[in-house]
Formats: sequence, structure tokens, C-alpha cells
Amino acid sequence: MLSPNWSAPTNVGALSTTRDGGLSRAPFSSLNLGLHVGDDRQVVLANRHLLDQLLPNPPIWLNQVHSAEVVVVDKYFDLLTVRDADALYTSLQNQPLAIMTADCLPILLTSSCGNEVAAIHGGWRGLNAGIIANTIAQFSASKNNIIAWLGPAIGALKFEVGSEVRAAFCEQSDAYEYAFKETNNGKYLADIYAIARIQLMQLGVNIISGGEYCTVSQPESFFSYRRDRQTGRMASLIWRK
Repeated sequence: MLSPNWSAPTNVGALSTTRDGGLSRAPFSSLNLGLHVGDDRQVVLANRHLLDQLLPNPPIWLNQVHSAEVVVVDKYFDLLTVRDADALYTSLQNQPLAIMTADCLPILLTSSCGNEVAAIHGGWRGLNAGIIANTIAQFSASKNNIIAWLGPAIGALKFEVGSEVRAAFCEQSDAYEYAFKETNNGKYLADIYAIARIQLMQLGVNIISGGEYCTVSQPESFFSYRRDRQTGRMASLIWRK
């Protein structure tokens, strides 16, 4: 497990899993938490049970669809329903929120006093569609009182995209130009960490940590869809204690 190195208040718990410590066999070895990738369902549920032992309650999972949809988890939320969305927000205590990734960017948010938390699945489509803005809009805290952590994602030297991806961002703001480096084959290397930082700062969030990992180039620690295609999923989680 990774513990975020950030300035979150002590009443906020957070962690990000690696690929180690579970029961799945190759190519999902070993702590695969995704039920949708072709792994044995019972083994994945056993892996999730291992994770549950570290949490105050079982986490809420999503069916992630690369959207800008945010689910608000309140006292009326149906814990048995898996929703189609790409972010979770709550002010409830002891209710972990989980986001799965294997190259996309997990983003954890908390208010500076720890009374509100959120978890975001930041694929490039969701980032371009406004998933960060839609999540921050759920907070009652002022934007400069929100703290962000960027979890393990594909690094800037490994995320090759087409010109249409660059155009989708740069049409929104010239600020994104420095997040894309042209390659010799007419494509671009995209820095998904930089894209998220630009959006967070444009929204008024200035306390941002993380962004030092690369899921593709660290196979001993992380699953990577771009590297392996058939692979497991990590989880990044946050909760109010």
C-alpha cells in the first residue's frame, strides 16, 4: 500500500494499493481489485476482502465509464447499487470511497478541515469533460481550502496520444500547451499530471501533492493497461475517520 504524502488533516484516511499482496494469478497477479478485467470473480472478492481489513467499512465502488458524472454518497445512498460514474463525494464518516486505475489518474480530495472528501477517476476523456470541476462543485468548502493528491498514473514519457487529444484540451485553454510534447511520428506525449494540476489551479485549488509515479515504467509495483493490455486494477481510497 502507498500512503499519500500530503497535508491532509489527521481525521482523513487515504491509501493507494499496489499490485502486490493479493491472491490473483498472472496476468492479474496479485492484488487485482477489478471485477471487470477477466480475473476469477471469487479471487477478486477475496482480494477486496483483504483490502476491507484496512478500512473502517467496505468501500463504495463505481462502474467507471470515462464520464464527468459524480456520485454524492449521503445517508440515503444505496450501498448495494454500483453506479455508472467516475467520481465519488461524501461528508459521511467512516465511508471509504474507491477509484480503480491502471494508468488513468486517481485524484483524492479533502477539505482542509476534513469534513468533506472525494475520489476521482481521471482518464483523459473525463478530465477533458470536466470531472474535476464537477467534483469540486460538490464541496461546500471554498476552493482554496481543498487539498488534492495525485496518485499513481501513466508518466509523461509514456502517454502517447494523437493530435485530436491535444486539440481537445488546447481548444479549452492555451495553458494546456506545455502538457503536450510532439514526437517524431506526429503524435504527442501527454502529461496527465500536468493536465490535472492546470485544472485544479484554474479552479482555485493550489495545495496539490503527488504525481511522482509512472504505472507503465514501474511494472513491479503497478498494473498498466497500456503496457500489458490484460491486467488488474489498483485502487485509491479516501474516507473521513
